[in-house]
Amino acid sequence: MYTLSTCPWCRKTKNFFAGHNIPFDYIDYDLADASTQDRIIEELDAHGATGFPYVKIDNEIVYGYNPSRYAELLGL
Repeated sequence: MYTLSTCPWCRKTKNFFAGHNIPFDYIDYDLADASTQDRIIEELDAHGATGFPYVKIDNEIVYGYNPSRYAELLGL
């Protein structure tokens, strides 16, 4: 999961996963070092994502806050 530390939608996404006891890793783009930021931008560009949050569940990409899609992909 790629997020921004100041993004309310990113916080909602983290809370969704935490609230459903789904383990997740995340990187706050704005707090990452330059090389990590470059890698994140390359991945977002490769998938046509235009913003945060950016969530990868198995091989599926969900960008933006979309709890119904998260639930569907996680089988909730």
